[in-house]
Amino acid sequence: MISHLKGAIIQTFDSYTILDVAGVGYKVFVTGETLGKLKNGSEVSLWTHLVVKDDALDLYGFLDRENHDFFILLLTVSGVGPKSALAILNLVAVSTLRKAISKGDPSYLSKISGIGTKKAEKIVLELKDRLHLSKEEMKGELQDDADSIGALEALGYSGKEARDALKKIAPEISKTSDRIKAALKILGK
Repeated sequence: MISHLKGAIIQTFDSYTILDVAGVGYKVFVTGETLGKLKNGSEVSLWTHLVVKDDALDLYGFLDRENHDFFILLLTVSGVGPKSALAILNLVAVSTLRKAISKGDPSYLSKISGIGTKKAEKIVLELKDRLHLSKEEMKGELQDDADSIGALEALGYSGKEARDALKKIAPEISKTSDRIKAALKILGK
């Protein structure tokens, strides 16, 4: 099992990067957020997960251990494959996913991340008992993000545009109205 790679970025593409490790180029699928942080020629260290299929060996890479571990946790949900798990992590932060699942309300998950209702229900059902969050981790209202996304969609922005803008907002901005204003500034650029 290949669980960690360290090397130089040869090139990045839409959903993956080629990582040169001791003269061997590894194709590693990553999230859009990770791709944004990678520069051609730069050294990078990725936590990886190898998925073996009949016709391919696919590597999925993560800059930090938290995303890597949550990716593996998502793979334990029946019906969630590696591409789906990566797509989920591409849409929303792990901390938000953990809160949504721990609260046991799939509507938060489907509104915030944009995944389907049935898949959100299945993820919550299968993972709720496996996540143990402290009271401090449970702080922060997911409803505020759902309301912010709804408001931005009502103004004509897509769910993806709204989620992307909300990800870029500083965490200390907590009021829904302030989050919407900050997101509009980002979307207006």
